[in-house]
Amino acid sequence: MELSDSAKSALVSGSVKIRLRRDGMFQQLTFAVKKIKMGNLEYSELFTDRIIDVSELSRIANEVGLPVEAKNGRAFPSGTSAKDFQGL
Repeated sequence: MELSDSAKSALVSGSVKIRLRRDGMFQQLTFAVKKIKMGNLEYSELFTDRIIDVSELSRIANEVGLPVEAKNGRAFPSGTSAKDFQGL
């Protein structure tokens, strides 16, 4: 799977600031890159400890091209799963 430029820069820098809509207003949150271990699988994702609407999580995952996790859930880019991000 080919990563987008924004996904590559997020993985290299270790975090990324993303503008999103939260509680009816636009905010800019910092998402940290986090390694997740699932059985024998390990993959990278963007993480924040804030609560974000699932639709907004899905939009961010599709826009950046990496899985995104918040306090209330996790979203993968459309048509992908954890196996697609193994070893990043």
